[in-house]
Amino acid sequence: MSGFLRPEAAAVLRRWREVIAALGLVALGLWIATSPGPVLQGAGYVLAALAAIALVPAIRRARFAPGGQGPGVVRVVEGRILYMGPVTGGAVSVRELTSLSLRRDEDGRAAWVLTEPGQLLVIPVDAAGAEALFDAFTALPGLGAQRLLSARQSVRTGTQTLWRRQTVPALTE
Repeated sequence: MSGFLRPEAAAVLRRWREVIAALGLVALGLWIATSPGPVLQGAGYVLAALAAIALVPAIRRARFAPGGQGPGVVRVVEGRILYMGPVTGGAVSVRELTSLSLRRDEDGRAAWVLTEPGQLLVIPVDAAGAEALFDAFTALPGLGAQRLLSARQSVRTGTQTLWRRQTVPALTE
């Protein structure tokens, strides 16, 4: 079956698979809701509503997902972001992050810049597995999904700081 679809079409379907599945469940729920009897109708409406709710984060993840053709591999495991690149790599804890930036070069290449006390981790936005960063980044306090998506889709060059940890001033020095 791998020869049935062009690789580009297969990549688009893989990227949007959650959205396609949620839309299928909405359609199934609405079809069940047309059945006779209040129990089946209620179950159909509930299924359609739950699938519609699941559709929102699925669309956000699909819009955030890169092509996966960049250098390196990203993994998010138990609150730690791991990046293994061809030259560099590292790991940072989401709880220990002090800032998150998006750096875009003149040639259009972009990278996430994650800062932790004493460590800087640069991850290309199109590294394999980078779509897992969306959930990790949206868990940061005060950083919304819409801000991430708009920064990811922007073509503005330079470094854009998206999030910085709020520091609580000490009572004594």
